[in-house]
Formats: sequence, C-alpha cells, structure tokens
Amino acid sequence: MKFDRFFELAKRAGIEEAEFSFSSTTSLSFSLFHGEIDSYSNNKSFSFYARGIYKGKMGSISSDVYNNKMAEYFVEQIIANASVVENDDPVFIFKGSEKYRKINTFNRQLGNIPVEKKIQIAKQIENELKKADPRIIEVATVAYDETSSSSNIINTHGLKLSQKSNFFAYYGSAVAKEKEQTKTGFELYFGNDFDKFVPSDLVKAIAKETVSQLGGFPCDSATYNAVLAPSVVSSLMSAYVSSAIAEDVQKNSSLFIGKLGQKVASKHVTIEDLPINKTVFAKSFDDEGVATSNRAIIKNGILQTYLYNLTTAAKDGVESTGNGVTAGSKVYTAPTYLKMKPGRKSQDDLFKEIGNGVYITDISGLHAGLNSRTGNFSLQSTGFIVKDGKVDHPLDIITVSGNLVSLFNSIASVANDSREFMSGTNCPSVIVKKLVVSGK
Repeated sequence: MKFDRFFELAKRAGIEEAEFSFSSTTSLSFSLFHGEIDSYSNNKSFSFYARGIYKGKMGSISSDVYNNKMAEYFVEQIIANASVVENDDPVFIFKGSEKYRKINTFNRQLGNIPVEKKIQIAKQIENELKKADPRIIEVATVAYDETSSSSNIINTHGLKLSQKSNFFAYYGSAVAKEKEQTKTGFELYFGNDFDKFVPSDLVKAIAKETVSQLGGFPCDSATYNAVLAPSVVSSLMSAYVSSAIAEDVQKNSSLFIGKLGQKVASKHVTIEDLPINKTVFAKSFDDEGVATSNRAIIKNGILQTYLYNLTTAAKDGVESTGNGVTAGSKVYTAPTYLKMKPGRKSQDDLFKEIGNGVYITDISGLHAGLNSRTGNFSLQSTGFIVKDGKVDHPLDIITVSGNLVSLFNSIASVANDSREFMSGTNCPSVIVKKLVVSGK
C-alpha cells in the first residue's frame, strides 16, 4: 500500500514533518463446550495511524480504514488536532536509529496448519481432561487463539521499518468437586512452534491446578514467610516496574522518584527488559521507530534506568530507551519483555528454606487492590500451607497484604523455575519475608 498522496497533501498543508504507521492482524479463535464449537471467528483487520507536526504541535488520527480518497481527511484531522494542543511538550518524528537488530521470530508454518487439525487437538484436550481425575465434574471450556500481525512505519525523513510476529495459545478450564467443595482451575500454553506443543501436558496442568485446590480451609491470620509462585511474581513485578516509566516519575506519581542508582529491591533481584531476545514478544523497533535494545532496569537491587519514549527522554535530556507505545492519539511508555533473573535453587529448595509458612499460587484484584502511589496492596489469594519444608494442605479464602517496595526489598531467595507468561513476562518463584495473610 502506498501513501504518497498523504505525504504530498501534508506537505502542501504546511505540516512540517509527517509519519504513517499501519498494521494488519489476522486472528483465529474458537472454543469448545461438550465437544461442540460454541464460538468461532477468523478475521483480518487493519489499523492506520498518521501524525504530523504542525506549527510546533503534534496532531494525529487513527482509523481502521484508509484509501487515497481519505488522505485529505487524515491531513485535515492532524491539523485540527494539533491546533487544540495546549501543552508545550517537545514532539518528534523520528529520523531513525543508527542500527536496527534483525529479529525473526515469525513462524510461517503456523498459518499453514489446517484449522481442522487445531480443532481436533482441542477436542482431544477436552476428552482427556474429562478422564484426568474422577473429581473433575465438568470441563468448562477448551479454547484456541492465534494471532499473526505485521507493523510498518514510514515518515518524511525516509524512515521505512517493518516487523512481523505470530503466536498461538491453547487454554482450558475445569471444575472439580469433593464433598461440598467445588473449585475451578485454569491453565494455558502459548508459543509459535506448533511442533513443541504437547496436549497431554496441558491436560495434566489443568487437572492438577483444579484438583489441588480441593480440601482447603483458611489459615490463621498472621505474618508468614512465603514462597510466591512465578505467576504471582509476574503480576507483582509488572506493577512494580511500572514505577520506572519516566512519565510517571516526571509527574511525581512513581515509587521510584529520585531513586536512580539507588537500592529499590533486594540484592537477589535483577529485572531486565529484553525486546531483542528470541521470544514471541520480540521487537526490533518501538512504535516511534526507535531501535530497541536489552537493558537492566533493576540490577542486584539497584535501579539502573527509567523507561523513555522520545518526548519524556527529551524532557530529561537523555535518549529514548525504545519503549514508546502508541495507543489512540497518545504515545505511552511500556516495557516489552520483562524477565527476572532466575537463581540456582529449585522451588523445593525454597520450601525447605522457609520451613513453615505459605505458598501463594494466585492473586486477583491487582488493579483495584493496589495503590500505585504508595505501593500498598490487599489482594484475594489462593495457595497452600508449607509445613516442615513441604507443601501441605491448600488454603481457601485468604487475603495477602503489604507494600510493593517492602516486598521486593524482602526477597530472600530466587528459584530456577522460570515461566513465561502471555503478559510478556518471565519469572521464577521467590521467597519473601513477613507477608501478612488474613484468613480465619
């Protein structure tokens, strides 16, 4: 698709610099219930985003439709939007980085696998899950999602960039009952190499997650030594690292104000943003066209950097870290792929280390239960009692509370059981000291 007319009209209208971004996304999704497909979609969508600098202000427009007839409308909207901007934030159409890393994680074979085979595997998962444990009384759903996308940037400086990505996910949910107690469990698998997916492993994971919760009861309300599962660490880490976003620091709404080069976590904690690692999240450039690079955000507990887009970087007199993300008419900042560096101990070693305590396997309500300004949190949770260095009985109806700063500073050990999550994170289990648990 060519955008010459847009750039020609933009120049005539007095737009000093202009940029056009466009992406296409192909998605396939379906779900099963009792062996029948109860939802199915197979779509291709497009997204077009144009922006330009007019009289020193940035205007933009986004649409899911574009053709040469709309070029004039796009230019008019950029000028109209730029004309009502009241702030004096510096604005940029990026000329380009000196070097871009070539990252090819796109798997062409994924789209060539017949849909019928993907449905057949989902039915296999459902059938095996029904038989996985006599306590499983219902398979709530088995579903499949697949997404393939390409993104492109062209601007008046001659910058032309493109990248592609794809992935698939199978997930399922089951219901188990024992006596009068009923529990629901959920697990998923995602990647972009279909040959590596083992359906029976996902069945085992769903069944284990479901039935392991049966027989639980609340613990005494107290302060415990705790092992946090990788999924819990993932959620808390994402929330904590959001404090490294420069815009929040500049607006005095971050936990990391004035903390650059200072201790913000235990010495056991190293957290990196790894956009050029070979994962399904890999990106060679951000939404502003800035080349991405791997970097430590927290290293051995010390805050190494804030995360910047072009505008926030200019305010601090530094270079963008390649974390610009376009959403609507605004450019935000976000990490690409967060990884906490694993340790050498197994998860069982962590249970032995705490001796007696709790093992927290899930938290919910993070958006409502976390105060981002103070770091205080109170979250509904599930998990297990740890007794004599081993996982004992499950816990039912508990709440964990504390403070993110205190929690990350109290991490005493990090395991080697890292897991990757669809949120773009990779985390191991950790030990935290003195976690407040409210039970009975």
